[in-house]
Amino acid sequence: MAKISIIIPMYGVEKYLNRCLDSVLNQTFTDWQAICVDDGGPDRSGEIAEEYAARDKRFIVVHQKNGGLSDARNTGMKYATGEYIMYMDSDDFIHPQTMEITYYMAKRDKSDIVAFTYDHIYRPRLMVRHFLGMNTNNVVPWGIKKRYNPAKIPFQVADDVFEYATESTHNVKNKRWLIKHCQVWKNLYRRSLIADTPFIKGILFEDFPWWSAVMLKNPRITIMNLPLYYYIPNFGGIVLSAKQLRMMESLCTGISAAYKLYRDNANDYQMKQWSENFLWHFIWRAFNKTKYLETNAEKSRARNMLKELKSNGVLDNVPNDFFELRNQIYAYIGD
Repeated sequence: MAKISIIIPMYGVEKYLNRCLDSVLNQTFTDWQAICVDDGGPDRSGEIAEEYAARDKRFIVVHQKNGGLSDARNTGMKYATGEYIMYMDSDDFIHPQTMEITYYMAKRDKSDIVAFTYDHIYRPRLMVRHFLGMNTNNVVPWGIKKRYNPAKIPFQVADDVFEYATESTHNVKNKRWLIKHCQVWKNLYRRSLIADTPFIKGILFEDFPWWSAVMLKNPRITIMNLPLYYYIPNFGGIVLSAKQLRMMESLCTGISAAYKLYRDNANDYQMKQWSENFLWHFIWRAFNKTKYLETNAEKSRARNMLKELKSNGVLDNVPNDFFELRNQIYAYIGD
């Protein structure tokens, strides 16, 4: 049994996969298993992963029919044996000490989650180069060669994740320790914490309902603002109207599932914090998609989704900062 299992869904990432898997292979921490889930992609990603597995038994390759990112992550969890879990997108890569540092802190602090962040300089560098028509494939992050002493890294331990987790800045004593956004690849998790929390299959923005469910388990968390993850931006062009509708449908599905969970299980404090710092930010994202819809059928579908949120009570308790948004939603659906 490895100490850390890292789950890597793969679909159409042949161009980036070697860099991703090399960053796992080059970890200073060696007691890991990498579960590469080939999600029925159209390229050689599965074959490339098999080449790594042939050279190093710590790589495990699972092939399946295409089921989407959530399904691939759920499949990976079935094969995970590590005490701790990490997630990684297969077009991204990580700092060589990522596992060493996070495992050290998890054990030292007896934490269920260790939160880090991504390199906020590397991503804009890639965006600028792409805008200028320059090559982005071989850009090396400035901080990747930096080495850390885990015992000297500043950190914050918290038993109340709701005080620190947010989609935006909110009032905490020290904003330095905010856990901003809910991408699952920014944390190390104790496997027993998340083993019974699958991702919702078939939706986009699956991180939001999943992270909401994990927060509700009251995990002990260690927070550090160390940029250990290198996130590759999507250089895609204009998203079509039909895709915007699908994004809105995914957001509403996630919102409904998470709201029901909190309505039935959260105490007043948890519901208030979650509503202010997560729920209404995702309601805004869902409603924002309506301005991109083109056909009457798409607009009718959008109104019905928003009406369903309203009828289920999702829009009942609105934080002060979101009253105007709710009024806009009511005007859009004709209520």
